[in-house]
Amino acid sequence: MKTSNTKKLATSAVLVAMATAIAMICEFIPVLHLPFGGGFTIASMLPIVLVSYLFGLRWGFLSSFVYSTIQILFSLVRGATIYALFTPASDDFMGYTAAIWILILDYIVAYTILGIGGIFRTCIKNRTLALVLGVILALTLRYLVHIVSGYIFYGAWAEWFFGQDGLPLGEKILSSVHGKALAWLYSTVYNGLYMIPEIIITSLAAVAVARIPYVKKTMDQK
Repeated sequence: MKTSNTKKLATSAVLVAMATAIAMICEFIPVLHLPFGGGFTIASMLPIVLVSYLFGLRWGFLSSFVYSTIQILFSLVRGATIYALFTPASDDFMGYTAAIWILILDYIVAYTILGIGGIFRTCIKNRTLALVLGVILALTLRYLVHIVSGYIFYGAWAEWFFGQDGLPLGEKILSSVHGKALAWLYSTVYNGLYMIPEIIITSLAAVAVARIPYVKKTMDQK
């Protein structure tokens, strides 16, 4: 028996709310935040990937887009990144055009891409493997989006970043890597500081979630 659209909608809403709650809670855990800004969460994106895994890509992308808008609103309420980007008096202000593109890439695209997490649900019989691979793919794509955005808009900070005291290999990198290559490396390393732990944590959590009876039952109804 297939899952009704009403049940899909209700379950998706609960999972989006769960993802939002986890992300908000993680904001108040200092150890999860990086010294230079940003940070990772305790598998806050897993519920979004789970929607796609349970109900397919259409529901996954719809839910992940909703989640991206919630993240934008959340940032605005906290007076964080987005607010600063659109405030001329802020040190982070780069012009309204750049701010709009950062908003599109780092929020709308980066979070909406999580909807691809259910792509393996029908082609891989092993439920756990299907979910874990979906998590890795979805979060890796988000990581790549942040790398591109970081290169375009924050690449100029590369020398400052690698020049920080105590940063391993910082001096060696600055002496051997220059220009665009340095900007790409900076964006890859900086975003990797929170996205790689996020991918690992979420993948481990996915192993446990895939074995939950409700998840197994819902997959059997696909």
